Amino acid sequence: MRPSFRLSAGVLAIAAALAVGASADAPHVYAIKGAKIVPVSGAPIVSGTVVVRNGLIEAVGPAVEAPADGQVIEGNGLTVYPGLIDMANSTGLELQVNRQQPATVRTTEEAERWKRDLILTPSVAAADHIRDTPELARLASSGITSVLSIPPGVIVKGRSALVNVTAPVDEPAIGHVGDYRRGIQVVRAPVALHIELPGGVGGDAYPNSLLGVLSFVRQSFLDAQHQQTVAQRATKGTAIGPPNDPALDALQPALEGRLPVAFEVNTSREILRALELAREFKLDPMISGGREADQVAAELKTRNARVIYNLNYPTRSRTLAPDADESINVLRARANAPRVPAALDKAGVMFAFSAAGLREPRDFVRNAAQAVREGLGAEAALRALTLNAAKIAGAENRVGSIDKGKIANLLVTDGELFAEGTQIKHVLVAGRMIVLDAAAPQRGGRGRGGF
Repeated sequence: MRPSFRLSAGVLAIAAALAVGASADAPHVYAIKGAKIVPVSGAPIVSGTVVVRNGLIEAVGPAVEAPADGQVIEGNGLTVYPGLIDMANSTGLELQVNRQQPATVRTTEEAERWKRDLILTPSVAAADHIRDTPELARLASSGITSVLSIPPGVIVKGRSALVNVTAPVDEPAIGHVGDYRRGIQVVRAPVALHIELPGGVGGDAYPNSLLGVLSFVRQSFLDAQHQQTVAQRATKGTAIGPPNDPALDALQPALEGRLPVAFEVNTSREILRALELAREFKLDPMISGGREADQVAAELKTRNARVIYNLNYPTRSRTLAPDADESINVLRARANAPRVPAALDKAGVMFAFSAAGLREPRDFVRNAAQAVREGLGAEAALRALTLNAAKIAGAENRVGSIDKGKIANLLVTDGELFAEGTQIKHVLVAGRMIVLDAAAPQRGGRGRGGF
């Protein structure tokens, strides 16, 4: 009995020591001292200090002193930026979508019910399914500290959430029956309802064409309007309440203008159709993808539609023979893709960037630098990667710039962000210093201009 008791005591002593160590390290106080600071919300600071405490930016400025209890990072020769925001990324979502029609579906009615359940899922919330995974955390090594997490659905996909790429460190929990951590890295949710047009649809049931998809989406909003009308009549005692339909209920915030609708479209014709649908139902529109957004920039500005531009530029297919010809439209689209952001900026359209489809996270900044070389100002490119993205997500009071009281998502480099050969030296997410992935190649952008 006595040896067993000594072993238990030893284990308890180790646990207590670990607890003390964790508690002592809990504040996570850092001071990046004497660095160039690019807050984005204001003019760059040639030499200043950023103090981080308890996950937030405690102070920033040229005359700020490093606190005695903080870990000092000498910033001479370094530049501090807000952490970058990727506005379309499903990494870390534990959601799977089966697009294959089940073999048990035998009648047309069963097929249409199955398809409706597949393509009308506005109640799916990304915030409910996000997990703190190594794949998500690895994005920090490329300077990405937050992502707009989008459900991987079909057509009416669900509601996105802005999340940090890693969760805060566990703090000692006292008096909790269970420590609930799911969603702890969510910055804001929901951000928008996402609708993919035309959307890939399987099976034989309606809809199975682009026009059918458009009709389906339009009818879904009409049905949701009717659901709303019946509910209003029921409260007045003039009608029986509407049927229980979670999908139609989940469309109500969009109809009421409380939740933006992000239409995932690329061609100018698709963008105009999305804007017309938004006008008809008085929706607050966003455009995600936007490959030909420059062709309808005036319409986007008139409708106050924000654009999440995809930096996954089209490339020549690897399956083509070296001497194979390509159509002029394909060549023109490839050449024009990096020029679209400059056209949007010139038209006064607010835009941010996404890395949807990019194989390597480091190409997020590299492709933004390519847009800079094609005429986009470096300042506008940086805003698209940070503060504009935060504004589009409705989270500019929490992330997107280096200001007192905001979440301490920071990127520290040894040069200007879009300059060739610039290396990432440090990344903080919610005030936590991230161990950078040594296997992840660093970026270099050959960008024009900078800060």
